[in-house]
Amino acid sequence: MSDNDTKKPTGDAQPPVKGAPTDTPAAKIGSEPSNPPAGPKLDTPPAAHSTPTAPPPAAAAPPPAPKPSGPPPPKNPGFVTCTIDGKEVIAKPGTNMIEAARKVGSIIPYFCYHPRLSIAANCRMCFVEASNAPKMVPACQTPLAEGQVIKTNTPKVKEQQRAVMEFLLLNHPVDCSICDQAGECKLQDYYMRYDYRPSRLEGAKVMKNKRKVLGPRVVMDQERCILCSRCVRFMNEVAKEPQLGIFGRGSHEVVDTFPGSELSSNYSLNTVDICPVGALLSRDYRFRARTWFQSAAPSVCTGCSRGCNTYADFMGQETYRYRPRENEAVNKSWMCDHGRLTYKGLNLGRVLNAVVGRQQGGTARPEVARKEAIQAAARALADAKGKVAVLASPVASNEDLLAALTFAKTTLGVREVYVGGRPQGEADHYLLTADRNPNRKGLELIAQGLELKLQPFEALVQGIDGGKVKALYAVGAEVPGGDFAQAAAKLDTFVVQATNESPLTAQATVLLPASAHVEYDGSFVQVDGLVQRFRKAYPSKGEAVPHAQLVAELTRELGGTASWTTTREAFRELGKSLPEFASFDWDKAAPPDREKPGINPLPSGADGRPAGYREFGAPRVRGL
Repeated sequence: MSDNDTKKPTGDAQPPVKGAPTDTPAAKIGSEPSNPPAGPKLDTPPAAHSTPTAPPPAAAAPPPAPKPSGPPPPKNPGFVTCTIDGKEVIAKPGTNMIEAARKVGSIIPYFCYHPRLSIAANCRMCFVEASNAPKMVPACQTPLAEGQVIKTNTPKVKEQQRAVMEFLLLNHPVDCSICDQAGECKLQDYYMRYDYRPSRLEGAKVMKNKRKVLGPRVVMDQERCILCSRCVRFMNEVAKEPQLGIFGRGSHEVVDTFPGSELSSNYSLNTVDICPVGALLSRDYRFRARTWFQSAAPSVCTGCSRGCNTYADFMGQETYRYRPRENEAVNKSWMCDHGRLTYKGLNLGRVLNAVVGRQQGGTARPEVARKEAIQAAARALADAKGKVAVLASPVASNEDLLAALTFAKTTLGVREVYVGGRPQGEADHYLLTADRNPNRKGLELIAQGLELKLQPFEALVQGIDGGKVKALYAVGAEVPGGDFAQAAAKLDTFVVQATNESPLTAQATVLLPASAHVEYDGSFVQVDGLVQRFRKAYPSKGEAVPHAQLVAELTRELGGTASWTTTREAFRELGKSLPEFASFDWDKAAPPDREKPGINPLPSGADGRPAGYREFGAPRVRGL
């Protein structure tokens, strides 16, 4: 075996054997051969065979000027300049063709490509023609070159797209009428745009598992899978938990979990987001609502202090799911499963009406009008003025806390505030933090700006048990201790503004209904100090209003001045005295809820999936 037998081919042409003559035309350019035959060098040339004396050779012509080697110099130094569909594009080096084409309005279809994942180039949907390649090239994998000419809509490219679509749909089940992905499915939309032809398959389709449970939150329909490998790459590269793989060969290949394991990652539902078809489905959302009946509102997750940007998808006055909204500084395109499932508290166990009086035994407490409850709360707080403790929840927004702590300082006369909130949890390796409260940083900034001292929750429990605290005003009923309801039963006056019912709200002498964060416009300060806006999705349920509005009504009932009627006015009036909020443009920082005035769809996913029909404004009955 020679040394060359163990070398891998490089794709370059094989070099000629040393000493062998070269017959290629390229070798004959110039005054002498590029590879002269081996042999002894003679001092005098051999005599000619012909008898006549040959005329002396003419002077050799000067060699032509050498052509410049290498690529042409860049037209725009530091950037790559090329032409896509007749339009000039200037992009950074390394930009792929899909991203570059978007800049000039050329849409290159794709399935397996995702801007935050490695390149697989296995769906072959993004083939285009390039001037520096003899064959079509995958646009996701091919970087731009200087002076390159790219064509995305030639007959050859269109036939390639049609052929790929026919191949992908060959064994795909026609489940669109019952598929949860209908309305935001790449396969569905691309069929209408690039194929739109009947199947030529003769015979039965390949049958696979229709309901493969991969884990506690994800179920898979293997017949719908097009093997784009997005989910596998996400679990390997982003979640860093390689729980999925591709098994089998040929038309029997499937995505599945490894033997003896399940898809149990806290980021498993991101695979549902990035699946371009209806193969991976959320077990929580499955068969619950159609995307074209839902509306989307830009919001912020309240599951922890990270503050992941989200879309709240709703229909009527019910939220159906959270989806991640892209933000490079916070969560990029992802969010954890823990945060996704916190939407359920927006629908269940809500405090919708005001109540005066504690619950006695198992009997239901009579509900009263909110105005009547405000008057009862004002009387109770006035009687205990100077002796009232204040409990603030870091689940409340900046606008709510600005109003509540200003009320506590100026009207109730307190100098310290007890901090409530959800109990601490366990952080994970990526987005989820141990602090399960979305606005602890905001509470600290507001208390510091108003010169109020924050006290730990344990000090409040000790004060109640020791008889020091007899009256309590709580903004939010979230507390870190599960048995605080027993301590609250000892209070003479307990005024609570709450969003959800709990054992603690059952001990309130006056219970006021507060809006959830998707029911009004506001802001949070996340763990790194970023102030983030969220938008209203739908009107508040029942008689609930934001904490800031309840505070304004209480202030006016007690003879104080509160000119704000909305959270926007509360922030603009009360936040200007705090340096952290004075420079924050509340209106400008709001995420856009539409592309332009009127009814326009928001992006349905961070990966660019086509959006379903989105309705904006005040919802109609059930959103229909």
